Amino acid sequence: MNDSPHPEATVRARVGRSRRVSPIWAIPLVTVLIAGYLVWHEFSKRGPLITVTFHSAEGLTAGQSQVRLRDVTVGTVQSIALSQDRQRVELSIRMDREAEPLLTEDARFWVVKPRLFAGSISGLSTLLSGSYIQVAPGKPESPPARRYTGLEDPPLLNSDEPGRTLLLRADRLGSLSLGSPIFFRDLSVGQVLGWDLADMAQHVTIHAFIRAPFDRYVHEGTRFWNASGVSLKLGAEGVQVQLESLRALVLGGIAFETPDAAQRGPMAAADQVFRLYASQEAANNASVTRRIPVVSYFTDSVGGLAPGAPVQFQGVRIGEVIGYDLVYDAATDRLRIPVRYEIEPDRIAGSSAAEHRGPLENAQMLVRQGLRARLASANLLTGQQLISLEVVANAGPAEVRVTDGVIEMPTAPGQFASILDGVNQVLARIEALPLQQIGDNLNETIAGVNTLVRGPELAGAIASLQGTLATAEQTLRQIDAAAAPALRTLPQLVTSLNNAATQAGRLMTSVNRGYGDESQFRRDLDRMLDQITTAARSLRSLADQLNRNPEALIRGRSTQGP
Repeated sequence: MNDSPHPEATVRARVGRSRRVSPIWAIPLVTVLIAGYLVWHEFSKRGPLITVTFHSAEGLTAGQSQVRLRDVTVGTVQSIALSQDRQRVELSIRMDREAEPLLTEDARFWVVKPRLFAGSISGLSTLLSGSYIQVAPGKPESPPARRYTGLEDPPLLNSDEPGRTLLLRADRLGSLSLGSPIFFRDLSVGQVLGWDLADMAQHVTIHAFIRAPFDRYVHEGTRFWNASGVSLKLGAEGVQVQLESLRALVLGGIAFETPDAAQRGPMAAADQVFRLYASQEAANNASVTRRIPVVSYFTDSVGGLAPGAPVQFQGVRIGEVIGYDLVYDAATDRLRIPVRYEIEPDRIAGSSAAEHRGPLENAQMLVRQGLRARLASANLLTGQQLISLEVVANAGPAEVRVTDGVIEMPTAPGQFASILDGVNQVLARIEALPLQQIGDNLNETIAGVNTLVRGPELAGAIASLQGTLATAEQTLRQIDAAAAPALRTLPQLVTSLNNAATQAGRLMTSVNRGYGDESQFRRDLDRMLDQITTAARSLRSLADQLNRNPEALIRGRSTQGP
């Protein structure tokens, strides 16, 4: 009998093989299929492996940094390593299969990151997403390539942007830089792409791109000039400031215009070479085609006379200075300064009427009329000078010669030289004065005055004068003492005189009334004077009668006439 409360149970299992496939096997099978599809899909999208070298891999990460075209990912950086010479970094980039047609030898790669380039800020979006590589496809007809040298700066121009590239030739680059704008009527229509370094010993060749449709305004006669910085002029109108734009002030700039006559000409061809002038004024002066070379030998200082300085006739610009040298003249054994300049007859209205005479004959005619070249001040503040052609009054005879096709124009003293000549003449007259004799006479006069002042005669005269003044003072005191009583009675005397004058006036009034013109006495007196006059006439007549006939006194008056 078993004492256990729970008896043991015996369990037996029987194992057998099932002929059906379990559904659980579908999970790994699907997984394998998906993985195979992903691997096939990945390999099917894989394009060629290329190598791009840069100076630095700043901001790039292997396995993460992407290659983009128009913000579409077309490749991924797989590895970053140093080159063998350790001067650059090599990036192995796996490109997508769709990007394979882009990989021609003229394709360009650069790193997009935050930067200030060509006057604009770009790549700010990479502050959050990180730097990436931008690709610019080349021409489809170019041969394929798998190794590239990356650009350190982004290109200024896309290869598919419509427009035209021109060549500008200048003496110096100035403040122009990559990306400097090109202006047409104050609109930015292009930019500077770069310049050639091969021929910089002679000039600078600048590559300029004009966008469409503005490139159709560029003709063969178009003029380009440097519009960088600020143009400041001080003239009769005051201070004139010309500024193309703030961008041109910072980056430099180029401007162009096409004259009306040139607009009827053919359009400029691609890569046509134009001259880049230093300023707009120089570009405008370039429209003058006829130029007559002239030289003048000045004896004045040419300090402040620079190439490009104006040549004026009575204040009107008719040419410009080319340059000057210091030469030795063996004929006169002296040093001379020939100043070379050009006369532009096109600036003179109606000059074509005198063209048939020729430059030499015209110059001789003007010189006979007194035309001379002289140096004049262009600006008193800066000390700049110019050449002024003026008709000098009473100018002496001069000869006009031609040497190697250059007309030699006679000169006259400049403004400052004329002033100095006048000063020298005054100084010469002062030097001609007998200053020594005048000084000796003046010294003798001063010595005589000194002797007279210090002599005993002047001391005695002064002492005598002092005594005379003392005597005169005493006499005046005595007169004052004697006249004091008279002065005290003077008011009473004046009162008596006033009373006497009043009485005299009354007497004259009474006499006038008694014996005046209207009084009875005056009328009687007038009648008596008339009677006396009549009696005098009778006596005179009697005297005349007795004088002629004295016997009448005895015989009496005859009744018969004589």
